Amino acid sequence: MSDTPASALGDLSPEVFLRDYWQKKPLLIRQAFAGYESPLSPDELAGLALEEEVESRIILTHGKTPWELRQGPFGEDDFKTLPEQDWTLLVQAVDQFVPEVAELKSAFRFLPSWRIDDIMISYAAPGGSVGPHFDNYDVFLLQAHGRRRWKIGQHCTPESPLLAHPDLRILQDFEQQQEWVLEPGDMLYIPPGVAHYGIAEDECMTYSVGFRAPSHQEILLHFTDFLGQYLNDQDRYSDAGMPVPAHPAAIDDASIERLQGIVLELVQDKAALATWFGRFMTEPRYPEMLQAQEFESHLLQEELDNGYGLTRNPNARLAYREEGEEHVMLFATGEHCLLPATLLPQVQLICEQEYLEPETLLSWRQNPEAWTLLEQLLAKGDLLLEGEDE
Repeated sequence: MSDTPASALGDLSPEVFLRDYWQKKPLLIRQAFAGYESPLSPDELAGLALEEEVESRIILTHGKTPWELRQGPFGEDDFKTLPEQDWTLLVQAVDQFVPEVAELKSAFRFLPSWRIDDIMISYAAPGGSVGPHFDNYDVFLLQAHGRRRWKIGQHCTPESPLLAHPDLRILQDFEQQQEWVLEPGDMLYIPPGVAHYGIAEDECMTYSVGFRAPSHQEILLHFTDFLGQYLNDQDRYSDAGMPVPAHPAAIDDASIERLQGIVLELVQDKAALATWFGRFMTEPRYPEMLQAQEFESHLLQEELDNGYGLTRNPNARLAYREEGEEHVMLFATGEHCLLPATLLPQVQLICEQEYLEPETLLSWRQNPEAWTLLEQLLAKGDLLLEGEDE
């Protein structure tokens, strides 16, 4: 695998990309990853699809039904019976199982790291496709092996008609506007709602870097659930001082305005919203793969003294928020803790680096709060001693 570039935008500056393309229009970046070689072979990707804990699926253009969907995990015999063309294997969140794939995410530092969801890898036999469709999130499509023809279509809405398929959201009408063939190293950015249709020209692999975008429904439901944990059952709707109602069965505007005032007061709590959002956006995709560890406090110093650093658990998601001048909030896999602002440099390093050098960490021994934070993240499973993730 070639070295990951500092940015995946080629000659385009992040400022221009965010101004002119992000969530606005597609962008083709020729040789965004020049000389890129997939760290996974098709056989290794198929091997992942055999694993129970890995999400995978196969889509056959002409199966028992049009666009037949098969769900993993698969057995070796499942691949032996596939036709020579017109099918696609999709494996979700490969970055959480293969560190070399996870390295790709460092090339997208021009975007918030907490927005990146996962890296899905698809393998397609010649003619393989998942059909014309649109996503509700941003996606970068990196060609890693072979060639794929991408057709770009119209901007879609929730009302855009779909085929009557029980599992796949395939567009009924596709209005082609652009078309490109991507070679290894080329990358295509697709904003939310833009129809796209990829067809394998030959045996090929495509890496899809997807981004988290909670729906308004998710935001409202999850935030109100979060708020509800801290509300007192004794706080109730009140209408003291109301006039005698002319019609007792009528719900008047004043009642609704009182109710609206209650709701607005609750949701306008910016501190609560920020805490919930940090927790929500760092929730792990596979929480069962983040296990608390029995950890002896002397072990950390011994390992660092021996030249071993700390690595991020591939399933961990970390972010932080500065809380005024006195505190920093650390979010770690759906949980949070309030720390003194003096730990901001350490928190930034933990959140932004996949590997923490032992030489750097040894200096933290002089800061008991920083040292305790490392021990807590190790015990929680968000950080691992070098070699434990292998």
